[in-house]
Amino acid sequence: MIHRTARRQTIGLVASFALTGTLALATTTSQATTIPPHSGAPASHSFWEVLQLEPRASDAWEQLRGLMQWDHHTEDPRVRRWIEHYRASPHNVREITERARPWLAWINAQLQQRDLPGEIALVPFIESSFDPQARSHRGAAGMWQFMPGTADALGLLRQQGYDGRLDVAASTRAALDYIELQAEQWYDGDIELSLAAYNAGAGTVNRARNAALSRGERGDYWNLDLPGETMQYLPKLHALAAIIADPEAHDIELPAIDVTPAIAEVPVEQTIDIARLADMAGLRQSELTALNPGLTGGQVHPGTADVVLVPSEHETVIQARLNDATPRRSTDGGTAEYVVQQGDTLSRIASQHGISVDELRRYNGLQGDIIQVGQSLDMPAQSLASR
Repeated sequence: MIHRTARRQTIGLVASFALTGTLALATTTSQATTIPPHSGAPASHSFWEVLQLEPRASDAWEQLRGLMQWDHHTEDPRVRRWIEHYRASPHNVREITERARPWLAWINAQLQQRDLPGEIALVPFIESSFDPQARSHRGAAGMWQFMPGTADALGLLRQQGYDGRLDVAASTRAALDYIELQAEQWYDGDIELSLAAYNAGAGTVNRARNAALSRGERGDYWNLDLPGETMQYLPKLHALAAIIADPEAHDIELPAIDVTPAIAEVPVEQTIDIARLADMAGLRQSELTALNPGLTGGQVHPGTADVVLVPSEHETVIQARLNDATPRRSTDGGTAEYVVQQGDTLSRIASQHGISVDELRRYNGLQGDIIQVGQSLDMPAQSLASR
């Protein structure tokens, strides 16, 4: 895998926590599913032939089907029971899959980049019903339901104004890192065993696996004696995957979700309020807040979250306006230039740059508080009061 080398430095730390159960999350095939080797198109194929070999999916569900890699064990009694359970409540499946609308195509893209099974995209269905603000009574939070200890070990920050577990982009990457790391460290690349450990903890799964091997049985998920919740975890996932693979055969209607990701990541280089960012983009504040539940304080701080999720169709506009709003340093390093944006006030600009309104007026020779959109203001490199 192209990602293994870059993450080797964290494997030891994460693995040591996992063995002791610290990384267990709140929710606890006879053919092992392993991380496939990265492979490009055959060298004999031209660029245009490769494009023809890989037609574009019509929607995110079709894209997900194309990423699936597993035999879904539909003859297994546990899988069958869950298929019938979901078929009996098609409205619940519809409601939860509708909740996946902003996230599914983006998650698919992350899985595709890593050559991971598409079935993993359905883990949030089980963990949180695709609710990025979900919280459990055990203390887990977010779409991927990370416990605090898990979040800490994986580098998901939790501090005033920000909870990385609720940050969809950060938590998704952390979840995929975790699943890959465990598969590589303990299970010879077996993703199913890693998902069982995601639910129950690596220590629990390793003990069950060693017991199975000592009995002369195979050490894959389907032969292990695990806690009750974990015994149902993979069957749930396989049942959902089987339904998604052929919804018509299971009398399930899925909402249409575009194959193009609905969200985009925009880098942020200065502290900015979500309300102001929404004003700059012509969006409702509630729209950006819904996409960025990790920003619990309503602000983006580059030292905490260096990107903000925005509707993909607004990415270019927001990026351009953020660039305009970022102070530009002068060549001598003494001042920076700021371009006034829609909705700006002297008070807001001064607060954002850590100076007083009086300092801002004096520095720019302003007599009152009136400023115009597009006006350039000189910003001191540091507060005059601190010099």
